[in-house]
Amino acid sequence: MKTAFVTGGSKGIGLAAVLEFAAAGYAVAVGYNTSEESAMRLCRVIGEHGGVAMPVRADLAVPGAGEAAAERVAAELGHIDVLVANAGISLIKEHAATGRADWERILAVNLLGVSECCRAAADGMMRRHGGSIVTVSSMWGLRGASCEAAYAASKAAVISLTQSLARELGPNGVRVNCVAPGFIDTDMNADVDAEARLEIVRATPLGRIGQPEEVAKAIFFLASEDAGFINGAVLPVDGGYTA
Repeated sequence: MKTAFVTGGSKGIGLAAVLEFAAAGYAVAVGYNTSEESAMRLCRVIGEHGGVAMPVRADLAVPGAGEAAAERVAAELGHIDVLVANAGISLIKEHAATGRADWERILAVNLLGVSECCRAAADGMMRRHGGSIVTVSSMWGLRGASCEAAYAASKAAVISLTQSLARELGPNGVRVNCVAPGFIDTDMNADVDAEARLEIVRATPLGRIGQPEEVAKAIFFLASEDAGFINGAVLPVDGGYTA
């Protein structure tokens, strides 16, 4: 049975990705930090439908937590075929008010945590000469965002990490790609005020916000054998916002 480890898998894009892989017959590891109830419930539902799912708690802001989580998944499920490095946090604050502690928190989770998970998962993938990593950036990582400098910079770094790992791991049969979601209907965006939401919708050629399931399908495609010759790609799933 193929396996997938989805960080930040208890809600939003991560939850949709977990369901996508589970529906395709993958054993899935649901990474979470604070949303234990949601992760447990998701795993129960997958199990009730004949699938295999395990919850894995990790605070990616803690050094070594990402590696430990990936190593646990590999030990309990036998290996990791797909890593979806989706976990992340946001920060809406003017750059002038963004202190060093803010930057360190954002980078610890959104970049260093991603790097740790990739390093641990790639170790086994390279030994088996096969595997796929899909990172989750953001349209703000492609364009930058007012009052979200730290978040946007961390997501831009994820893109660079993805492209670097694609070159480094590719010769060992491991593909590394990235999705860059636009404005998606998730808890992370729930507090965005109506005026800002409308402004983004107006700037999006498709004229609407996206759904987590739409990003999950893009993630699954990049991880699948159908994308077997795609490596180092950054796929915007943003309704044309960055076109």
